[in-house]
Amino acid sequence: MRPNLKHKSYLLTDGPDRAPARAMLKGIGFSDEDLAKPLVGVANTWIEVMPCNFHLRRLSAKVKEGIRAAGGTPIEYNTVAVSDGVSMGTEGMKASLVSREVIADSIELVARGHLFDAVVALTGCDKTIPGAIMALARLDLPSLMLYGGSIAPGRFEGRDVTIQDVFEAVGSFAKGEMSSMQLADLEGHACPGAGACGGQFTANTMATAVEILGMAFMGSGGVPAENDKKDQVAFMAGQLVMMLLRCDIRPSHIITRRSLENAIAAVATTGGSTNAVLHLLAIAREMGVPLSIDDFDAISTKTPLLADLKPGGRYVAVDLERVGGIRLLAKRLLDAGILHADAVTVSGKTIGEEAVSAEEAPGQDVVRSLENPIKRSGGLVILKGNLSPEGCVIKMAGHERLLHRGPARVFDSEEAAFAAVKSGKIVSGDVVVIRYEGPKGGPGMREMLGVTAAISGLGLGDSVALMTDGRFSGATHGLMAGHVSPEAALGGPIALLRDGDVVTFDIEARQLNVALSDQELMMRAKEWKAPSCRYQTGVMAKYARHVSSASQGATTF
Repeated sequence: MRPNLKHKSYLLTDGPDRAPARAMLKGIGFSDEDLAKPLVGVANTWIEVMPCNFHLRRLSAKVKEGIRAAGGTPIEYNTVAVSDGVSMGTEGMKASLVSREVIADSIELVARGHLFDAVVALTGCDKTIPGAIMALARLDLPSLMLYGGSIAPGRFEGRDVTIQDVFEAVGSFAKGEMSSMQLADLEGHACPGAGACGGQFTANTMATAVEILGMAFMGSGGVPAENDKKDQVAFMAGQLVMMLLRCDIRPSHIITRRSLENAIAAVATTGGSTNAVLHLLAIAREMGVPLSIDDFDAISTKTPLLADLKPGGRYVAVDLERVGGIRLLAKRLLDAGILHADAVTVSGKTIGEEAVSAEEAPGQDVVRSLENPIKRSGGLVILKGNLSPEGCVIKMAGHERLLHRGPARVFDSEEAAFAAVKSGKIVSGDVVVIRYEGPKGGPGMREMLGVTAAISGLGLGDSVALMTDGRFSGATHGLMAGHVSPEAALGGPIALLRDGDVVTFDIEARQLNVALSDQELMMRAKEWKAPSCRYQTGVMAKYARHVSSASQGATTF
């Protein structure tokens, strides 16, 4: 037990010399009694540009009630967030991955600047989750994350829909298979309220990973955003952070090699987003835990794909919660001998202790049994080869192709590729190549959902492959290789491709290759010239100067 709960904040509030600081805090409404208690930061990613984080003000009020009830003084503060779904397909999407670093930096700075004793971070959309965990790892204060929860599915023409359906409908509309009235009707019903995108896209993937990692308490993230129980969960988060403070349980006790392996297995068994590779590598780096891109392939290979979740499957996050939630996934991994059961979580229990209390809904088919997996190996595959010496990431959930060979159709931006897809210039068998969209080249490593969804909407999802040094949305499915490294802006082999070069995806061999000799590639490399950064000033230029390779998590240094 920690003897002094004001282990940091006493330097801010105690003694005659601190009268000016107390005077300013009293101007906000804090009393002497408040300032005598531990100061707990409530880092809120509320923002009014998306449903994912829109309800976090309500939840933060409940978190603060829980902190006060447990003997602490909460101090709420905000950081930024960028909506992937809103900015997708525009220049604005370049800001998304950059925002992860800003979120981490700002949460860290406010907590350090005001000597908080503990922190609760509220998250929603994609980059807020890893950004928050990166900050908590740096601070190493008693802390936890609360995920705002999933949106309810929308209803369209008698079926459940998500934002994925709207993106794919753009391709269907372009093909003439959907009317403008149908598209407008779908648009109006796909997002019925607050909460993050409903499938096992990046937000729910990372929420799952963080709960299995142990930095969010079991059962907290799965409660949907607008479910009445979410307020109770938020209150419990406030109480729990005070327990962590009293027991001095910190991220360095929780984020270990073994817990990160658990998190990777959770992504693999749910067919989760390829973005998890970037984010878990970044979290490991912040915590100083050795982790490489190859570890994802090794863990995914031995982890069965069990969760039948969108985009590759049939169900959404609220369905998973209905049948047993993330705890049920943990139990499956435990029974498979994959889960490191001794890993500590913020509840004070081990992940194994949490898993054994899982309750499974009778007759459910959202999470398969170990005897009847969707696939024998998990959803993530890492390919290397002469086009991606440092590796690239493919999500195998939702398609069966293990081999694709075809001519490259090369584009130097997402917009150029999208225009070609919409105008019918991409045909069955092609390999669409989108380059100069990597961390440095973008800069910002945009997601390619507009392109990939249009390909699917046009009926080419089973016959076209795509590779990019950019990223994919968690809603992407099909044979799509992202994070190709080194990226084009660094002179990686993807920069040397030309239209018509024959590219081969060989999943079983874990290879991504072009049918060119080493001598030809070297000759093209000598002719290649590095492009100038698309931004010369501001945050984007700063990011481009300092970002690492996607194979290392695309962190700044």
